[in-house]
Amino acid sequence: MKGRQWERWRRPWNPLGGGSCGGGVCRLEMGPGCCSFFFCWGLGRGHGVGTSSSSLWNLMGNAMVMTQYIRLTPDMQSKQGALWNRVPCFLRDWELQVHFKIHGQGKKNLHGDGLAIWYTKDRMQPGPVFGNMDKFVGLGVFVDTYPNEEKQQERVFPYISAMVNNGSLSYDHERDGRPTELGGCTAIVRNLHYDTFLVIRYVKRHLTIMMDIDGKHEWRDCIEVPGVRLPRGYYFGTSSITGDLSDNHDVISLKLFELTVERTPEEEKLHRDVFLPSVDNMKLPEMTAPLPPLSGLALFLIVFFSLVFSVFAIVIGLILYNKWQDQSRKRFY
Repeated sequence: MKGRQWERWRRPWNPLGGGSCGGGVCRLEMGPGCCSFFFCWGLGRGHGVGTSSSSLWNLMGNAMVMTQYIRLTPDMQSKQGALWNRVPCFLRDWELQVHFKIHGQGKKNLHGDGLAIWYTKDRMQPGPVFGNMDKFVGLGVFVDTYPNEEKQQERVFPYISAMVNNGSLSYDHERDGRPTELGGCTAIVRNLHYDTFLVIRYVKRHLTIMMDIDGKHEWRDCIEVPGVRLPRGYYFGTSSITGDLSDNHDVISLKLFELTVERTPEEEKLHRDVFLPSVDNMKLPEMTAPLPPLSGLALFLIVFFSLVFSVFAIVIGLILYNKWQDQSRKRFY
């Protein structure tokens, strides 16, 4: 999409008034009962990140508050960090703009591993998927900077991909998430001297991901998937991880916008709330709840009645056998 024409479709949810990501101190603003916010970094205090009950953002792991940004992971091995919003999002149509920077000392193919942007049911759950839990429930958008699959040649990294999960799927690191991805595109985002942006738009169950990584202030299409069903009430977050290879993964701003969208009565019926993420024409394995472990009393009763049934079956068998023998003798007399 040329330029930033999409801006006319959106507006920040800001019932408290004021607040933008211009100069000076950047503020987080949130309306009651929803998740619309500005999040950005400037000089001074008031960023709303911390462990107190009044904080609207939580850091996890090795994430650090810097002067102008959040550093999810430093350019060091075996680090992971995350930033999560504390308030669930109940917007139907929204757009999330992410201003980020990935940079480090590693040369070509000697850096990693990338970062992820999340809209998920669970928050603050560390794990192996770019610093977040595996088998998550919701949406994950991955900026993968290192190719794990050695045989692949047609895909150029860094690479952006997306995945919708109902909690039944594992992210396949060895294949760079290919078996479960909805789509993707190459995104050369490391060690650039200009700003890099990613936008995730969710409108009428239509997921669109675009990027501005060329320094031209223009959005380029990356992923477009219709029929994506995401429940409301999930959390936004971002996370990163390093292994044997590393990079600085910095988040400069997160901006969420409520999109004003008109729906016909037919669309209102079709776009009713869902309770589990899914994608039309894509079969996700159904979740099966594990059986609870048997208590001692239940186990005793099962063994007891099994023995009683066995004894009863043996007795019945003996009675029938004796009757059969009696009938056999009478035939001979």
